[in-house]
Order: sequence, then C-alpha cells, then structure tokens
Amino acid sequence: MASGSSFSGGDFRRKWDRDQYEELARKRLRAEQCEALGYEARRAPVKRETLKQRDYNIDLNSRLGKSQFITRATPTSQSAGYYCNVCDCVVKESINFLDHINGIKHQRKLGMSMEVERSSLDQVKKRFEMNKRKMEEKEQQYDVEQRLN
Repeated sequence: MASGSSFSGGDFRRKWDRDQYEELARKRLRAEQCEALGYEARRAPVKRETLKQRDYNIDLNSRLGKSQFITRATPTSQSAGYYCNVCDCVVKESINFLDHINGIKHQRKLGMSMEVERSSLDQVKKRFEMNKRKMEEKEQQYDVEQRLN
C-alpha cells in the first residue's frame, strides 16, 4: 500500500490525501529555494561579506615558457598549471585560472557573497575627484613643452 493512500470498504481505487502531498510539495519547494540561495534548509543563512577589490597581484607570468617534469608523487601544489590554495585545485590555463578565482565557488570559500556594495553619491564624487587628480599629475609629469625648454 502506498503512503498517503487508503482503501475503503470494497473500493480498491487509490484515494490520495491531498493535504499531505501539498505539504510535501511545499517542503520540496522550500528546499529548492534554499539550495538555490546557497544554504541548506536546516541551517540558517550564512552572512557573507560583499565583494571587494583584490589587494594583491596575481602572478601569471612566473611559469610562462617553463617546462616541468611531473610524476605521480609530485604534490598538487607543484604540478603544472596554476594552483589555487583556497580550493586546492590546479587549473591548466591562465584564462581559466582567472575565471576560477573570480567565480562563485572560489569567492564563497573566501567568505564572499557575489553582491556588490552600492556606492553613495558622495563616494562616486570622491572617486571622480581622485581620478581627476591622478590624470592631472600624469599630465604634469609628462608635459612635453617643459621637457623641451
């Protein structure tokens, strides 16, 4: 006999408990929504930081044009390609490595959400002023007329 079905009297047709199956459908929908958001239904959502700019440079040129002998005993971090110590994986090409470190799984392991902090009008104005000052400094440094005199 199937769960949620019952046989009554001489009637051998299945009769389903509609309320029970609606509750199961609600639970399944809730679990799918929670999975899509990145956390399990049993746990509370994890508060993650918003995305921020990297404060370090990525070295893509150090292994460029070099050959390396790899055996089965070679540790993963020393194998050919670009090693990600956060995810403990090796990516073979530089473009794929950049895609990896900018990807969702890597950012989640760093504790970041994929949301970006919204800037206020004052922050945008300050950024424009800073960039304008930098451009003026570059123009002053490379003024051709001053160098010719």
